[in-house]
Order: sequence, then structure tokens, then C-alpha cells
Amino acid sequence: MLDVPATVFVVDDDPDSRDSLVYLLTTVGLKARAFSSAIEFLEAIDVHQTGCLVCDVRMPEINGLELFERLTAAGFILPVIFITAFADVPMAIRAFKSGAVEFVEKPFEAQTMLVRIRNALQQDQRRRREIASWNEVEQRVASLSDKERETLVFVRDGAPNKAIATKLNLTERAVEMRRASLMKKLQVHSLAELIRLVTEHEINSELRRTPFCQVPCPLQSLNSDRS
Repeated sequence: MLDVPATVFVVDDDPDSRDSLVYLLTTVGLKARAFSSAIEFLEAIDVHQTGCLVCDVRMPEINGLELFERLTAAGFILPVIFITAFADVPMAIRAFKSGAVEFVEKPFEAQTMLVRIRNALQQDQRRRREIASWNEVEQRVASLSDKERETLVFVRDGAPNKAIATKLNLTERAVEMRRASLMKKLQVHSLAELIRLVTEHEINSELRRTPFCQVPCPLQSLNSDRS
């Protein structure tokens, strides 16, 4: 996922504005793809593509905010910069609540837009590294047997081996063997490392239940409603 070249996706129904921004991006060495509508973007987008989305708010059929809300609901995680010539407070509030990185009024200064786009690209890379790290930990956790998971709950809660053995009707030696096995599978070398990894995994698992934090998923149904 991290090896895919980053792209700045520009979605704007104004051809002059769209072409001008794409030209600006290419002159500084950034890869850009332009789309004249949200529908065109949805039909062409690859969910594994990295980068950011620069999107006009006011567009026919599906406006910019509706587009981003659909992407967010599907777990699509590209940072978005909204641009508009007709900004108002309610619109800006809705954009930021949807997870927008920036909200920029037209006309904008070229250097200011480039700074914001580069910040969005950096944010995308950070987020994808975090997802890759989480997935690696998830694979380690998934490798645990049911008995090791059962033991891990007690270890996480700070129970000593003797107490765990009593609770699970095991010998202390059996508990020690389970602890050694689960620590090897989780690739940790101390109790402190184990507790930190398990705690972070539980926190990230909870966060990933929200749409904006999910791993990208197919967008097959996103352009089905064009009203």
C-alpha cells in the first residue's frame, strides 16, 4: 500500500480552475489526475491509491461534501481539501465534521495551496503507515490459540501465574509455557511490552469501528445513487 505513488486527485466541474490546479501541481513534480464530476471520480478511483483529494464543494448531481461523506462511510481514507468560491459558515462546519483537512476559498494563492496539499500528502502517508503497523499487530494477535487468548486476558489484567493457574485449573508450569508461547507469537520480550502492545491493539480496534478509520474497502455501491 505504501509503495503506490501518491496522486493528487482534483475534482472540479470548472474546467479553467481544474486545469489551472493540475498545471500547478505538475510544474512542481506532483502527480495529478483531474475529474470533472464526483461521478467520474467514483467510476475511476482505485481504493488502494495513495495521495489526497482536492474537491470543489459546489458541483452538479453529487456535490463535494456528499462525495466525501460517501467515501468516508465506505472507509476511504484520502485526506480532502475542499475548495469553493461561495463559502459559508455552515458549509465549512459540515466539511470539517466530515473530516476535511482544509477548506479553501477561491481564488487561492498557488504557494498556499501547494503547502496545504503537501501537508495532506504527508498526513496520508502517516495514516497508511499506522494502518500497516496495526495490520501487522492484528496478524500476530490472530495467530494466538484460544487457550493463549484466554491466558492473555489474565496476564493483561496483571494476574500472577499462580492465580491464573487456579482460575484455569492448570499447573503454574503450564501457565508459564502459555505465556512464553503467546509472547513469542506477539514478538514481545517483556511484560511491559506485552501490556503496551495489547493496550494499543484494543484502542486501535475501537477506533477502527468508526468509518473514517477503517481500511479502504470497495466503492462498488458509491456511485449507484446519482440523484
